[in-house]
Amino acid sequence: MARPPDSRGALSLGTVLVAGDSMSPTYLEGDWLVVRWNSDIKLGQVVVVERNERPGIFLIKRCLREESGKFWVEGDNISSTDSREWGLVDRAEIVGRVLLRIRRAQSHRGRR
Repeated sequence: MARPPDSRGALSLGTVLVAGDSMSPTYLEGDWLVVRWNSDIKLGQVVVVERNERPGIFLIKRCLREESGKFWVEGDNISSTDSREWGLVDRAEIVGRVLLRIRRAQSHRGRR
C-alpha cells in the first residue's frame, strides 16, 4: 500500500490489498479495498491504522469507541493484534477509512 497523502480534507482515494486475516470474515486475504485517506471517522467504520512504532506498516481495523480523542480499534477476527494488545490509538495513527471492497478474493476452500 502506498503512503497516504498528507493533505487533509482533499478527496484522496487509494486501493489496499488485504494481507492476513485480522478482518476475516468481513475482508479476506486477496480482497482489494478502496480507501479514503485522511478522512473523518465514525464509530463502526473500518479504518487504516499506521502505528507510530511501526511506520510504513498499515493495518485494517474496525473503530469501536472513542475516548478523549483516542480510538479503540479491533480486527473482526478475535485472534488479531489490535487495541486489545495496544490500548487506545491516537487519531493521528488512523490514516484513512475503507469505503468499499472492489473485488473479493477467490476462495479455494472445499475445492478438490
